[in-house]
Amino acid sequence: MFFRQIKQRVDNFSYIVADDLTKEAVVVDPSFNVDEIVPILKDKSLSVKYVVNTHGHIDHTSGNEIIRSGFGAKVVAHELARIDKDITVVDGDILRLGLLAIKVIHTPGHSGDSICLLIENKLLTGDTLFVGECGRTDLPGGSPENMYDSLFHKLMKLDDKTEVYPGHDYGTAPHSTVGEERKTNYTLAKRTLDEFIEFMKEP
Repeated sequence: MFFRQIKQRVDNFSYIVADDLTKEAVVVDPSFNVDEIVPILKDKSLSVKYVVNTHGHIDHTSGNEIIRSGFGAKVVAHELARIDKDITVVDGDILRLGLLAIKVIHTPGHSGDSICLLIENKLLTGDTLFVGECGRTDLPGGSPENMYDSLFHKLMKLDDKTEVYPGHDYGTAPHSTVGEERKTNYTLAKRTLDEFIEFMKEP
């Protein structure tokens, strides 16, 4: 599997994942990084099958059209995403790149359309889970109740060795693991739902 984490501007991460055999690729959250993404795709002779957005906020969807028009890719997002998309997905759906399977995990909380992507042992978490943090829930469509469920009943059910690759470079490192976040991320401390809701109100 070809895997590349990209940060060209500000703190947004984008990702390129490709099947080694077929060279089929997905670009996740092109964001503001297309000037670096496009040369990599061409240099590696990758055929872009999908552009996947972890949610519909502009800092993640910016660049969609450049990849779609330049490489003939299909834009994929959750069915609730209010963006121009070609394919809609829901929780549990599988996207395929050659022999690679991309599992969609619906993780509302930061936004109603938020998804994470599990590719082998790599989890692309968008704005649901960061290194040392979790996504804010006070924007339109956000919900601390949903974030609690997404974090504790979905992501924290994954194996500790699962690698975490967030949508922003907010932490002390560009990536982590579920086990490391479980131990060190203060937003994942043991709390009841009511306690978590109160916690998320704090500045």
